[in-house]
Amino acid sequence: MPCQRGLRPTSDRVRETLFNWLAPNIADSRCLDCFAGSGALGFEAFSRGAAEVVLVERVAAVAARLRDNAVLLGMVPGGPGGRLDARLTVIGADVLRWLAMTKPAPFDIVFLDPPFAKPVIARACELLQRGWLASGALIYLETPVTEPPTLPAVWELLRECSAGQVRYALARAESG
Repeated sequence: MPCQRGLRPTSDRVRETLFNWLAPNIADSRCLDCFAGSGALGFEAFSRGAAEVVLVERVAAVAARLRDNAVLLGMVPGGPGGRLDARLTVIGADVLRWLAMTKPAPFDIVFLDPPFAKPVIARACELLQRGWLASGALIYLETPVTEPPTLPAVWELLRECSAGQVRYALARAESG
C-alpha cells in the first residue's frame, strides 16, 4: 500500500494480544472496523470466523486498496472487479459522518483505532451508543500512550496495556 500520511497499522504484537482477548467472541460475530486504514483488524477478524465485517475508511485511495487486498486475500468471489463477499464490506466514508447518518445495525465487536492526529475517540464512542452496539458488545480502542480514552459511563474497561507509544484497551458496552 502506498504510504498514506497518518496511517499507523496496529503492530503484530498488539494485534496478537487483542485477538487472544477476543478469541472466545470472534466466531460468528458482527465486526465494525472504524478508521480501517490498512484493514489489519477487520481482515484478521474475518479470517478468524467473524460472520460479517464492515471496514470504514475515509481516504478513497485507501478504501480502494482495502477492496483490492480483500481480493488478493481471497475474501471475495470473482477476482478483481468482482463483488465483495456479502460478509465483508468496505465503505469509503468519514466514520463519524457515516455513524451519524446511517441507520444503525448492532455490532458485537468494534475496532476504534483512529489516526492519532485526530482526537475523535470520544465522538465515535458517543455515536456508537446510538444503536450501533449489541448488548455486551466489545470495543477495542487504540490511543497515544499519553492520552487514555475517556469511556462512556455505561462501558466497562476489561483490559488495558501499552506498547511503545500506543495504549490499547478493550471495553464492554453494558447491556440495557
